[in-house]
Order: sequence, then structure tokens, then C-alpha cells
Amino acid sequence: MDQDGRNRVSDCRLYLISPPRIAPNDFAQVLKGALTGGDVASFQLRLKNVSDDEIRRATGILRPIVQAHGAAFILNDRPDLAAELGCDGVHVGQEDASYAEARKLLPNGIVGVTCHDSRHLAMDAGEAGADYVAFGAFFPTQTKEPKTQADIELLRWWGEMMVVPCVAIGGITVENAPALVEAGADFLAVSAGVWDHAQGPETAVREFNALFEQVRLAEKAKKA
Repeated sequence: MDQDGRNRVSDCRLYLISPPRIAPNDFAQVLKGALTGGDVASFQLRLKNVSDDEIRRATGILRPIVQAHGAAFILNDRPDLAAELGCDGVHVGQEDASYAEARKLLPNGIVGVTCHDSRHLAMDAGEAGADYVAFGAFFPTQTKEPKTQADIELLRWWGEMMVVPCVAIGGITVENAPALVEAGADFLAVSAGVWDHAQGPETAVREFNALFEQVRLAEKAKKA
């Protein structure tokens, strides 16, 4: 995931998020399949209510796979473990470690911040130095209970105001993603929309990348 400036709408990329429960060795094969489907900017390991040792084990199995495919490995919630385990970055929520704490532990890593549907939280995070802000949920999701419902116009507003990249999250599928890409999301954070795709994760990743290319070509056509 780039840290040195805003991607244009036509440069939207995929940000995979793990299922909430995984058997790491089994999931490793699923993940490899997904990563062969096309460009993936990053993968976030998001495991809730598990022990530190379970996170360490899953990271040890999955991180090398992700990094070997040129994607960033992001750990959810735990900047301390992210630093310990050689992760590329961490994603923190409003109730997790603070941005300042995460940045102290990962001075050269990616630090992303959940901002729900709040312009205020996003501006604070962006001005503090966050590498990206995440808005959502944009659509109903079964992966986690969303605290807020975000409006797509939020993405347009952010793109006009700030250069910090934004991530759209929450119930995103290939079918409902076009509006988010066209509105200016730099990354689409997708979980079930990839892992539960009817034709499998590899096909899902391929279809997301085809969508991004479609938007890219449409942008070029408008400027021609």
C-alpha cells in the first residue's frame, strides 16, 4: 500500500481482510489462490477474541505468503504484535491502541485508522500522519457488527479535501463496488465478498481488478 500520496480514483486497489475465524494452515491455501487472481495491495489479519499465540501462529504462516506476492501484511488492533512479528503495518480502531502509540511502535510501518462515518475523526487521523483512513460500513455486512453506516458522498468529500488515501469497508462485493470506486475510494477492503464468492476467491480478485480497469479506461475516455 502506497504511503506517499493519494491514488486517483482510477488507481483503486484491493485490500483483503481475513475471515473472522480461520484455521491458518487450511486458509493459507485459500489465500494463495486469492493472491494469484490479480493485484492485491494488502491483506489484513483480523482475528477477534483469540490468544496472542494464535495471532503469532497465524501471522507466521500467512505473512510470508502475502509478502511473497508483493502485498502488505497488516495486523488488526495490535501494534505491539505487528512490530514483534515483522508485519508491514497495523490497523487500529477508535477503541484500540491510539494512532500515536501505533506510530511509536511502527515508525516506518503503515498505520491505518478506522474513522467510521466521521469527517472529524478522519481529519484528525490524517493530520496526525495516518497512512490511510477507513470509512464504513457502506453496505450491510455479516463479518462484524458495524457501528455506523457511511454515505458514499463521504468518499467524494474526502477526495476533494485531503491527499491521505481512503479505504472503503463494509459489505463490499463485486456487484456493489462500482459506486465506491467511482466516488474516489483508493482501496476497497473486502472480506466475505472475496472468500464467499460463488466462483471462489481467485475469481473474485480477478473480477475486482477487472472492475478497476474498467473504471480506469472510462476515466481515460472522459479525458480524451
